[in-house]
Amino acid sequence: MKIRENIPISELTTMRLGGNARYVIEVESPKDVAEAFAFAEEKNLPTFALGSGANTIGHDEGFNGVIILDRIKGMEVLDESEDGVFVRACGGEVWDDFVAFCCEREYSGIEAMSGIPGLVGSAPVQNIGAYGQDISQVIDHVEAYDTKTKEMVILGRDEMKMGYRTTIFNTGEDAGRYYITAITVELENREMLKPPFYTSLQAYLAEQQGATLPANHSELPEIEDREYTPSEIRQAVLAVRGSKLPDPAKEASAGSFFKNVYLTEAEAEAARAKGLKVYEKPGSVLKNAAGEPLNFMVNSGFLIQECGLSGKTLHGMRVNEKAALVLINDSAKGYEDLAKARAEIRQIVKEKYGYDLEQEPVEII
Repeated sequence: MKIRENIPISELTTMRLGGNARYVIEVESPKDVAEAFAFAEEKNLPTFALGSGANTIGHDEGFNGVIILDRIKGMEVLDESEDGVFVRACGGEVWDDFVAFCCEREYSGIEAMSGIPGLVGSAPVQNIGAYGQDISQVIDHVEAYDTKTKEMVILGRDEMKMGYRTTIFNTGEDAGRYYITAITVELENREMLKPPFYTSLQAYLAEQQGATLPANHSELPEIEDREYTPSEIRQAVLAVRGSKLPDPAKEASAGSFFKNVYLTEAEAEAARAKGLKVYEKPGSVLKNAAGEPLNFMVNSGFLIQECGLSGKTLHGMRVNEKAALVLINDSAKGYEDLAKARAEIRQIVKEKYGYDLEQEPVEII
């Protein structure tokens, strides 16, 4: 366990904002995790669990507490049969390395989540997902340190209450209670995938096969009607992401900054009447305040783009030209600049479409 003092949060997060953290502790085992929380308790300081900092925003005043960095390593195949396979990864592993580990063995279930920045331990916290897959579809259980009972526990899929970017780990009375040290996923063993795929993914495959893309970009282009391996899908996803999304190592950003907008069936009809593309998400666990299911979605990036904000720089924060859901810190002087840019974008979208955009990255406070 490594303890450091007065470390700039801007050096720990990919948006590169934030003052100093009082303490930063790197943990390399579940035993270290328990000791790190005991250290914070002894000093009567709050804690914040951090992976690679890819979905996290720091504040200018810093954090008078203990940031615990997950550096626990290890990946292994636990059980393999013709029906499926269980694969375990420790929280400090890079998420994309884990996806590569599984795709190299042609295990299917997380290949569309290739290239998502961050560590394995952070993946279940907000139920990461991309191109039609999310971790709730494959997660079997997580191993975690329970800060309330001060012991290691195992939480199954149902206990995590996974919705769209929400789980018990980041929402509700138990938010922040568990520190995930490892996850186990259940994948398909050498299961081949057949089209149709997510629109942008299928468009890329069509281009690679020399097909002509339809004039209406919301329509799915024709591709070879055959089985595609997880490795093929992974390489396509990486190419699509690389063509649209900035590399956090080169351009300061926190990935997708706003969550997509989820709607009831009636709201979806109203959105279609406005000429918006609406995606159906059957089986969504999300509900509104009245308890109505939110089984439809509008892409927030599209709304921002249609408001003419793509490529615009607001208070030093640039709306990414190719993926308007991403904000890039070109020259923001601090958190206040980010807050002003966020407020302007939300107001413009609200005035044009009537939707309240919700921020996706968490904040260290």
